[in-house]
Amino acid sequence: MTVAAVLPGPADFAAWRHAARGLLGAGVPPEQSEWRVAGDAPGLFAQGSLPPAAGGGFQVPRAFVELAEIAIRHNDPERFALLYRVLWRLTHGEHDLMQVATDPDIVRLTTMAKSVRRDAHKMHAFLRFRQVETEAGIRHVAWFEPEHHIEEAEAGFFVRRFAGLRWSIVTPRRSVHWDGHDLAFGPGGRRADVPPDDAVEPLWRAYYAAIFNPARLKPGAMRAEMPRKYWRNMPETAAIPRLLAEAPRRAAEMVARGASAPNARPQRPAQPAAAARVVDDMDLLDTSGDPKAALAALARELAGRNDLPDFARRATQLVFGEGPPGAPLFFVGEQPGDEEDIQGRPFVGPAGRLWNRALGDAGVPRDEAYVTNAVKHFKFTPTGKRRLHQSPDAGDIAYYRPFLLREIGIVGPKLLVALGATALRALAGKALPVMKTRGTIVAGPEGLPVFATVHPSYLLRIPDEDGQKREYARFVEDLRAAHARVH
Repeated sequence: MTVAAVLPGPADFAAWRHAARGLLGAGVPPEQSEWRVAGDAPGLFAQGSLPPAAGGGFQVPRAFVELAEIAIRHNDPERFALLYRVLWRLTHGEHDLMQVATDPDIVRLTTMAKSVRRDAHKMHAFLRFRQVETEAGIRHVAWFEPEHHIEEAEAGFFVRRFAGLRWSIVTPRRSVHWDGHDLAFGPGGRRADVPPDDAVEPLWRAYYAAIFNPARLKPGAMRAEMPRKYWRNMPETAAIPRLLAEAPRRAAEMVARGASAPNARPQRPAQPAAAARVVDDMDLLDTSGDPKAALAALARELAGRNDLPDFARRATQLVFGEGPPGAPLFFVGEQPGDEEDIQGRPFVGPAGRLWNRALGDAGVPRDEAYVTNAVKHFKFTPTGKRRLHQSPDAGDIAYYRPFLLREIGIVGPKLLVALGATALRALAGKALPVMKTRGTIVAGPEGLPVFATVHPSYLLRIPDEDGQKREYARFVEDLRAAHARVH
């Protein structure tokens, strides 16, 4: 017999948790449960009713609760059953399930949560209010078409941001209303319920045109960040075709007006003029079908920035990551060393050679590993003919982190491996003790798992030979454990 759990709303985590406790308390396994939202048709074989929630609670990892609260907003009709299946496994012997990054259920939940977060980000960025005159005064109304059930969860963001306005957000499923004091929810509506424009539209278009930089035009990146389905709700997008068409001419005019004197000690050879590059750059990052090209484009973008840290300008060159796109293991080190800076390749110095040897001893095929650094330029202090390594600080890590995250997104690994404190901070987003975290999984960007271990340079600094052998063996075991997590 199948037991049915009927929830009052499509993203009501509290109701799901209450129902799940009742099913767990009654010993109902996942395959004998059916989940639906009130108003949905019952399943063909649903016969039993949900038992009352049992007294007491169940100990589950905080990571599950945090992931479930977001994943339940996904539009997948199987999300409730998936959450209950994971909960059942966690409470029936698989206590470490959340740390198994390659488990199909965990992968699916993590992917769902990532999609929900992205949908929320798009709502924050691309929702536009129109001003409407009502009997009660001015109200600002916006239309948005979310992919997932995020309306109630994201309402608080707009209350905080527009607390002093009276506004309504209309979506196909729900409407959200704020009168300056109370938040209310109602049924969905139609796009026609929202006025197409208002007196503020020309200001949006003028502002967008004013900040548009034709010399740094990357339409591929624009489309990736702002898909066309959002364009019809945003007044500024009407100007995009014209701005794209005018970009080569405007870039040429910028060049003709002249520029500041070049750096006397440039990091790289002079680049072609912006006007000559602008057409070629039109689809610079529009390379979703070719990750190798996307990685190369990302490296060119970083190398061409004019706001690099001062130490980067003293380096010989940018040192970007290496390895096959799609590699399941993504290794992150600290920064290039002296030899890496000269050769332009990561992990070719003493520590890198040790890492490569340990990788082989751990049985990790080289084509399953992508390797890069949290900081992409060699930071050093010159002392005569030598260049002494200087550790990156928090500001250095923060500068390069967006590029590291994009690099991860293009490669698409299953597991991130942090080699040392700098890498761990870049991936976790905060400082964590390496030795206490070593061998464990911490949350990384977009929910990706991060496996922490030491940097191979740590092994080179151990003074006695016995200590070096012992720590090398332990390092090999760390790499072997990381590899096992993706197979």
